[in-house]
This record gives sequence, C-alpha cells and structure tokens, in this order.
Amino acid sequence: MDLLERLHALPEGEESLRETLRLAVEHLGADSGTIHLLESPGLLRLRAASEGIPEIVLRTVETVPVGKGMAGLAVDRIAPVTACNIQTDTSGDVRPGAKATGLEGAIVVPILRGAEAVGALGVANRQERTFTAEETRVLTEIGRLIAARFMP
Repeated sequence: MDLLERLHALPEGEESLRETLRLAVEHLGADSGTIHLLESPGLLRLRAASEGIPEIVLRTVETVPVGKGMAGLAVDRIAPVTACNIQTDTSGDVRPGAKATGLEGAIVVPILRGAEAVGALGVANRQERTFTAEETRVLTEIGRLIAARFMP
C-alpha cells in the first residue's frame, strides 16, 4: 500500500491528523514536522507537531499570522517555502524562533482545498537539505488530503 492509500485508510479524528504527520515525516526521511490549520481569517493554529520539538518552540508557533514565518508565508503565497539551512537563512522567510529548533533543512507547503490555502504542512531535518520537486509534490498531495479530511 502506498503512502496516500495508507493515509486515506486512517480513521477520522485528531489522532489520525497526528498519524498523518508522523507518516509524512517518516516517508520523507525528515526529523520533525508540523501541521497548522486556518483557524480564522489571517490566523493559523498548530494542530499537530512531531514529538521532540522543544516546548518553547511549540508555544512560539502555537498561532502564526498568515504572512509571517515559513508557515504563514506558505499560506499567504499559496506556494512552498523552503530553507536549505534555517540556521543561516538570510531570506527573511525564517523567523528567529525557528532557529531555536536546531533544525536546518525545511520545507512548508500550503494545505490546499482547491486553489485556497487552508493551512500549512512543514517538515524539517537536522542537517542541510534541499527538497526535490517530487518530494514537494508528495507533501502537497498530503496537504490536499489533510484539507479534505480534517477541515470543515
């Protein structure tokens, strides 16, 4: 069974959202991940996070304004936001709090329902990494599945 089939087979509920994230992180060989969903216009709320993310970081990313940080920018731009190395990034896309994770290579894709961004799905690694077009495509498909299954 391929990844998307496994994800479709999960039961409804919050635990399945966390399992979706776990499987996405595992499939991409990443070290951690997060799912933020649009809570109200202009505001994303953290709904799932990998184990091991420091509590201070989780508090920092509990809510993210659209247009701020990698998750907020992915939603605002309706496009993936990447950083080969969060620690040395100078693009302005990475917020200072992200450096506290100790992670380096990261990608965040918008969670899409049709053409509308309704959240952000991100994964990251402890070492530098550039995600491929195929990895970005898979992550985007997982995001579409999340929108279909977990957004009202």
